[in-house]
Amino acid sequence: MRNSIQFHFHWGSSDGHGSEHTVNKTKYAAELHLVHWNTKYSDFGKAAQQPHGLAVLGLFQKIGPATKGLQKVLDALGSIKTKGKSATFTNFSPRSLLPGNLDHWTYPSSLTTPPLLECVTWIVLKEPITGSSEQMSLFRKLNFNSEGEPEELMVDNWRPAQPLKNRKIKASFK
Repeated sequence: MRNSIQFHFHWGSSDGHGSEHTVNKTKYAAELHLVHWNTKYSDFGKAAQQPHGLAVLGLFQKIGPATKGLQKVLDALGSIKTKGKSATFTNFSPRSLLPGNLDHWTYPSSLTTPPLLECVTWIVLKEPITGSSEQMSLFRKLNFNSEGEPEELMVDNWRPAQPLKNRKIKASFK
């Protein structure tokens, strides 16, 4: 059983590249990660220390039509522009962000942020979601800095694709 803990996005400084995974060298504007932890462990921290403690559902995002589910997230960004801010986020289901086709690849690997723990079963959907250029520009208005500090725009917050290191990738489709 998996328990959802959080979701976050990675994006670039332009609409050209901001994804941590690649498929056939395709570059995506952003990538969404829905993070879950295995409830056989008592909490997220303990699960993150285990080889299959976490599952992350990764969704590619390309520039295209604006999406309603994504807009709900973007509407909250203005109140969390700087580090340390929080906002109440209600009446939202991450399912509203999913594409119609759930074909995917899966493989064991690590978190993409430090400490890069080898605890993740990755599930990366084949079908990308879309967001308009205008929607993507709202992500690029967020800051790495805290309020009152010099502004440092939050862009290029993704890690380049890493070597497979003999990991086996499985697909749910032929």
